[in-house]
Amino acid sequence: MKATLATIAVLVLALGWTSEAVQVEENGLSFSLEAVKRLQELTELSHATGQQSPRLRASPMSLCADPMLPQEFLPLCKQRGASASLGRLGETNIYTLNFK
Repeated sequence: MKATLATIAVLVLALGWTSEAVQVEENGLSFSLEAVKRLQELTELSHATGQQSPRLRASPMSLCADPMLPQEFLPLCKQRGASASLGRLGETNIYTLNFK
């Protein structure tokens, strides 16, 4: 029984380590998969607010001012071309990424 519990504990820890290890690179910076998922949620939320006009829709740069944006994106927000990078990350299909 103790061996079974120990095995389960090791598997849970290993799963946690591997999920944190997935990184997505953009514009020379690296972001965790969880942060990219959160960015996508924020992007989808801004599109789903009922604002149909592209001019009224939240821009990627307005995401930088969003308090819900993961902190690891702040260095990207300060870079030139941040709007395009955030747009690409926000529209990335995470299931088609090449994991290394």
